[in-house]
Amino acid sequence: MKKIVTVVGARPQFVKAAAVSRVLRREFEEVLVHTGQHYDQNMSDIFFEELSIPKPDYNLGVGSGSHAHQTAEMLMRIEDVLIKEKPDALIVYGDTNSTLAGALAAIKIHIPVIHIEAGLRSGNMNMPEEVNRILTDRISDVLFCPTNDAVMNLKAEGIEKNVYNVGDVMCDAVLYYGAQMDKHDSEYYKNRLVSLKFNRAQIGDEWYLATIHRAENTDDIGKIEQILAAFEMLDRRVIFPVHPRTKKLVESAVDKHGYQNIFFCEPMGYIDMLYFLKHAVKAVTDSGGLQKEAYILDTPCVTVREQTEWVETLGGNCNILAHPEKEDIYRKVAETRIDESAKRPYYGKGDAAEKILKILGGLIK
Repeated sequence: MKKIVTVVGARPQFVKAAAVSRVLRREFEEVLVHTGQHYDQNMSDIFFEELSIPKPDYNLGVGSGSHAHQTAEMLMRIEDVLIKEKPDALIVYGDTNSTLAGALAAIKIHIPVIHIEAGLRSGNMNMPEEVNRILTDRISDVLFCPTNDAVMNLKAEGIEKNVYNVGDVMCDAVLYYGAQMDKHDSEYYKNRLVSLKFNRAQIGDEWYLATIHRAENTDDIGKIEQILAAFEMLDRRVIFPVHPRTKKLVESAVDKHGYQNIFFCEPMGYIDMLYFLKHAVKAVTDSGGLQKEAYILDTPCVTVREQTEWVETLGGNCNILAHPEKEDIYRKVAETRIDESAKRPYYGKGDAAEKILKILGGLIK
């Protein structure tokens, strides 16, 4: 049986790997490597548990650090694993430092690189994720794209060999785990939310769901205060799971302003997150993954960024960009209406992993 090493490190990659590993292991031996980029229990362990992802064969324990330090540590430790395991190929997902480190480690010792979620572009080279995407795509041997726009992005850069539009593995995950989500009622999920105590404000029957964690929105307290001020103005409670990296900053803002309209909580598991996203009036985020999940679940979204790599979601105002400023965020959340007729099934039918397995079965013999 041919062997594939899969490298993951951040919670969106755990979700994608759950969708693919469940299928991939029918025909390949998979060695799962967790870099430790996300190491908090609520950002890591709970995902492996609730999504039934096989326990990682290697946990590299890299943890946080500057981009250079983190990527370098991953690169060295992944190389050690690859030399020991001698796989036939390596799989990486998305656009994190774990993605780039895995791809670089493999290509340097002549192991083919498979990039799942290839071809995305925001056009903003100030984003570390954009740099990671471009470099990973350039050195990958097989590129699985989630949309036709991603395929065309690669073509514009001269990358056309072994490029496949298979749909989005995140869509696979949303549909598969969404069915599990529907097994519980609303009281179950509200009790789950209260258990993630940060504060215990009542949320009512309608809410907005917010996630903010990117460096451009959290690099100083003034920006996060603008964003939280917008949430405080909204007509419904805002559920805000707080990323460990930004918790101290958020706590400083809470101590200073004493927000009443925002339910701050610890990060929640994937299935819980799907519930609160599906039933939200709107999502407000700077996460790439949440934008797309909102689109798949028919939840309108406001993205606090200047650009998005998921350009398809912008049609009909299903997703709309906002500046990290109080008035702009408030206005776009409160006033923007979507055109449902503009929606398209861009991300496939939930069979991306099956398509990936079929293609890899033909390429890796």
